[in-house]
Amino acid sequence: MLLADDQQLLRAGFRVILGSEPGIEVVGEAADGVEAVELAGSLRPDVVLMDIRMPRLDGLSATEHLVRVPGGPRVVVLTTFDLDEYVVRALRAGAYGFLLKDTPAARLVGRCGPRRTATR
Repeated sequence: MLLADDQQLLRAGFRVILGSEPGIEVVGEAADGVEAVELAGSLRPDVVLMDIRMPRLDGLSATEHLVRVPGGPRVVVLTTFDLDEYVVRALRAGAYGFLLKDTPAARLVGRCGPRRTATR
């Protein structure tokens, strides 16, 4: 998993929460959208947790870049703003999911963790 957020303290918190879960390995951190796209290309994470508002390249534009890559990562967009406009734009950009930054840890892990296979 790659964490992309311009706030270092939030990245550290997400690293603690997600990195302690079985099946989740945080392989890198990016402080802006340009760095997120570059690191995703070199590290090839399964999932990118992407903040919407970041310098240089916003999270929605970075998401559009990442989902165009064949076999690219799932992108879960993250924001502090509970606005329908952001949800729609994130999903149109190709995001796998959309979470608020105050989402409970269990839901964050559920959305960002390994893909589950259906069982009968």
